Amino acid sequence: MKPLLRVVLVVNALIFVAFGVLFLLTPWPGLYGALQLDSIRVQPAFAGQLLGIALVGLAWLAFHAAVDGALTARAARVSGHVEWLSGVVVLVWLLGLKTPQVDGFGQVSAAVVGIVLLVLGLGSVRLSSAVRRRERAAQAGAVSAQRAEKKAAQKREDARATSTSPLSRSQPVGAGSGRSLDPASPISPPAVRAHPDGAVDPVTGGTLDPATGHAVDPITGRRIEPVISGEIDPATGRRVDPLVPGAGRAPR
Repeated sequence: MKPLLRVVLVVNALIFVAFGVLFLLTPWPGLYGALQLDSIRVQPAFAGQLLGIALVGLAWLAFHAAVDGALTARAARVSGHVEWLSGVVVLVWLLGLKTPQVDGFGQVSAAVVGIVLLVLGLGSVRLSSAVRRRERAAQAGAVSAQRAEKKAAQKREDARATSTSPLSRSQPVGAGSGRSLDPASPISPPAVRAHPDGAVDPVTGGTLDPATGHAVDPITGRRIEPVISGEIDPATGRRVDPLVPGAGRAPR
């Protein structure tokens, strides 16, 4: 639709140029006499020339807007309003009021000129309005697409930051442990805490012999041998046989 509006602007520019040149030649009475337009010649002559300059300026604006897409709709709207209003004035004065008096050929010419100006002007206004609505819709769509693209980019950045954070890659080892472990790394045993007299068992809290890893009695400091059953004499550090009373106990 915009190419059609450009064509209409070129036609409007040609019409403005034609009338502008005609009014610029207002001081030439012979030309108006040959065209049988003596009755509509502007007096004084400089007023006609001023009107001609204004029309030539409108023609230049219409030509420029036909090339520059940013001015096409607005210039077509302005030139359209100028044209249809001029057509109405021509039809009312020359055909309705018959002022000034013109002959038959002049009346026909005035009627044709008025109708052409009216049709072209209204067509330019409607086309410019349609093109303007399409441009606004395209701008709104571009703004919406830009906002959607920004939101999508922000979501991608948030997802990338979440996937690369250490907390997102760790999983809980068990309920109540309060620790998390990277699934890619093997499960390691609990760390043994260092102690001046030996290692400390993280489960029981007892002291372990650093050489053998066996438990050490916290009272006597003797190593406790791992047994299936029975008890250890704290004095000798040996297992007491439950079947032999007093076995393994230190003599008193």
